[in-house]
Amino acid sequence: MATLRKISATVAVATAVGALGIATAGTADAAATPCSSQARACLQLSTKKAWLTDHGAVTFGPVQTTVGTKQYPTPKGRFHVQYKDIDHYSKQYNGPMPYSVFFTNTGVAFHEGSLRVPSHGCVHLSHGSAVKFFQTLRTGDVVEVVP
Repeated sequence: MATLRKISATVAVATAVGALGIATAGTADAAATPCSSQARACLQLSTKKAWLTDHGAVTFGPVQTTVGTKQYPTPKGRFHVQYKDIDHYSKQYNGPMPYSVFFTNTGVAFHEGSLRVPSHGCVHLSHGSAVKFFQTLRTGDVVEVVP
């Protein structure tokens, strides 16, 4: 009976956490990402999905993102995390960019943002996902953005 209570409590906590909107993305096989095993963060533009990985193994994701437009495209390629800013404010676009993880030298970052409105090239994440990316990624980590 104690085991059943423990399982029930675990399910209740997982359900409550999901209902609160806290990031609850599961893990998946490494084959589920289109990026190399060197990538610590992977973004697939065609599906607008992102993952965190460790030596090719998915540790978080896939999560939904919003990316740039044709006028302001999110660049494709292999990048490295340049720096992070938990409370960044864009002077260029006059808007907040919480939990920013910059991976280009032109200001493109993963950050908390609308999942409905396209960006000016950045990668918008939900609050919970932005926090997880911010906490996990380190300066120098490889970011791959694929079509």
